[in-house]
This record gives sequence, C-alpha cells and structure tokens, in this order.
Amino acid sequence: VQLVESGGGLVQVGGSLRLSCAASGRTFSSYTMGWFRQAPEKEREFVAAISRSGSKSYPTDSVKGRFTFSRDNAKNMVYLQMNSLKPEDTAVYYCAAAYSSKWSSGYWGQGTLVTVSS
Repeated sequence: VQLVESGGGLVQVGGSLRLSCAASGRTFSSYTMGWFRQAPEKEREFVAAISRSGSKSYPTDSVKGRFTFSRDNAKNMVYLQMNSLKPEDTAVYYCAAAYSSKWSSGYWGQGTLVTVSS
C-alpha cells in the first residue's frame, strides 16, 4: 500500500484545513487507517484511527470536538477535517494503514506540513 497525503499548509489560529490521504491497492478497506503527527523536536503522536468501514473513529483527547475523520473506501481515500486549529496543532501529519492498528508494521505516507500561526 502506498499512501500520499495532501492538503497541508499555513493557517491562522481558529482556522480550518482538510487533509487527504490517497491510498493505492485493492485491499484498502482491509486496513484500519490512522493519522499521526510530529511537531518540531517532539515524538510522533497518535491523532486518530478510523475503522475499516469508516463507521467508527478513535481520536486522541486533544483533538476531540475539533477534528473529524472519514474515509471513502470506493475512492481509497481518508480525510482529516481540522477545525478550530491551535498553534500546538502545528506538525507534520502522517497517514498510516495497518491491520488491527499494528502501526509499527503498517504503511506510512510521507507526511504533509500543517502550520498554525498565531
């Protein structure tokens, strides 16, 4: 599986961005999809996972109520809608695909940079 993120950029505090992740391969719907982020000089952290069907998402506490997650299995796409952005959301955002959320053995995109300016 190859993953390509897009949609990053510069946004002001309180603004919104929508990230997309395009996946190759015919087994896309077999994977749990995840979003991670890595801020400058920090460890990569989990943002959210979305179930294979897209019916359930599991966001980390810091983004609940601000970020929403979706996927379109017919298009092999995953989306991350980010609202009410804060400076601490500044990071490189990565899309990942894995069986049963086993991210360490999954597939990763190259990342897209989101910068929130105050």
